[in-house]
Amino acid sequence: MRISELLRTALRSLRANKKRSFLTIIGIMIGIAAVITIMGIGDGITQTMYDKFGNNTKQGQQSTEIYYLPDNENSTVNGFTQQDLTNIDNQFGGEIKRVRIEHETANLNTHADIGDVTKNVTVSLLKKPTTAIKLVAGRSLSANELATGQAVALMKLSLAKRQYGTAQNALGTTVTVGTTTYQVVGVYKNQAEYSLDGDQNKYGAGLLLPADLYYQGDAVNQGDTIKLTFDQGTDAGRISKRVAKYLKKNGTAANQGSYQYEDMEKELKQFSSQMNIITKFISFIAAISLFIAGIGVMNMMYISVSERTQEIGIRLAVGATPANIMMQFLVEAVALTVTGGLLGFLGGAGLAHLIAPLLSHSIGGGIHIHAHITMTAFLLAFGTSAAVGLIFGILPARQAANKNLIDILR
Repeated sequence: MRISELLRTALRSLRANKKRSFLTIIGIMIGIAAVITIMGIGDGITQTMYDKFGNNTKQGQQSTEIYYLPDNENSTVNGFTQQDLTNIDNQFGGEIKRVRIEHETANLNTHADIGDVTKNVTVSLLKKPTTAIKLVAGRSLSANELATGQAVALMKLSLAKRQYGTAQNALGTTVTVGTTTYQVVGVYKNQAEYSLDGDQNKYGAGLLLPADLYYQGDAVNQGDTIKLTFDQGTDAGRISKRVAKYLKKNGTAANQGSYQYEDMEKELKQFSSQMNIITKFISFIAAISLFIAGIGVMNMMYISVSERTQEIGIRLAVGATPANIMMQFLVEAVALTVTGGLLGFLGGAGLAHLIAPLLSHSIGGGIHIHAHITMTAFLLAFGTSAAVGLIFGILPARQAANKNLIDILR
């Protein structure tokens, strides 16, 4: 029999028992959907972590960062200066494409003259107006003020009350940070310095200042983080470790803190490996439902063979061979499971895209997870469902093929 004729016959047989076929398809669909959902979310998490923390390879380059951690957490000493950049360039110039200071903008520890008192405060910097704070007095910083670097500031409510008694009294006062004196134009409601996820909350700082004004003059050439850029193919991790080791001995602030390099690529590879193990383990558990669904397919096919004994006898009588009979029932089993597999793929992909945003919300930290559904996942769904049909359909198909025409006529 031709394949097209086998398919038409198989579909007619499945439509003849719609409810039974539907319930069997549901079993396959659930198993495949579970596996695709897990794969899509697992691959999505891995891809998101690489995009956020991995090296930038889009423009033929990669980058790493080295951090300075002061021994005293209230220290205002900057770990990197222009002299450090010059020394690194002289020492590693042939291996590093570019080195520059990365300026932090959230929760910077510094000293501020508030009224007639010098206090240790945390400062966050704004480059554009924000709606993440709630004002209790005064106004927010305008886009024009931030763009032109005007000396205006917002003060946290708790700091304003501690120094001036009320938020209203703080308006119009001045705050001196570094060499710049800012005028307080607004007071905002208190926010925690850390979010529920354990991440720093930049709006929990004591003062909000214009970023462009804060980083000017000498401040432009100072900071606590440097970014190293390398040509693609360079062993960035090895060179970065050497730079960190060099800074521990020769850094301008080496006697007041430590320089640390974190090999994010190595950590990401370990994370990816762990995610693969978790994904495979959960997929193995989900595959149990596929095995159970396969048993359901076998049971349905045995019932079908039993109910269609007369049809098998007629086909044998008009010249069909046992191989034709076996192929017919195998095609029916595969058509049943592949239909369930394709529906499971669509359901799993949709479920993964629904769950991913929920995970992003629970993780927080600015990490946005997107489900990652690949062609490999589609081929896995198609191949696995077809294999289930072949494996669990082979015995009922052989039973149908081994029917004896004489016994049937009796």
